[in-house]
Amino acid sequence: MITVKKRDGRKEPFTAEKIVVSAIKSGAPLEVARTIAHGIEHGATDGISTREIKNRVLVMLKAKNPEWERNWMVFDTAVKKRSE
Repeated sequence: MITVKKRDGRKEPFTAEKIVVSAIKSGAPLEVARTIAHGIEHGATDGISTREIKNRVLVMLKAKNPEWERNWMVFDTAVKKRSE
């Protein structure tokens, strides 16, 4: 099982569905969101950080549609109050 290191240091099991939901909220269609999540899961190593997952997702979203990447960043900044 792959674990993810959260920003606060906690570890939890990797859940691809979280990526799917976030990608859909960014505007990606379901199949694209699933493809991105599968790619992240396939390339993830145990203890991967949420920051690294986010960076990989953003690269994949931008490659498909730069607007989806922007939407993710706006959501992160406005709703989750993150600037990194």
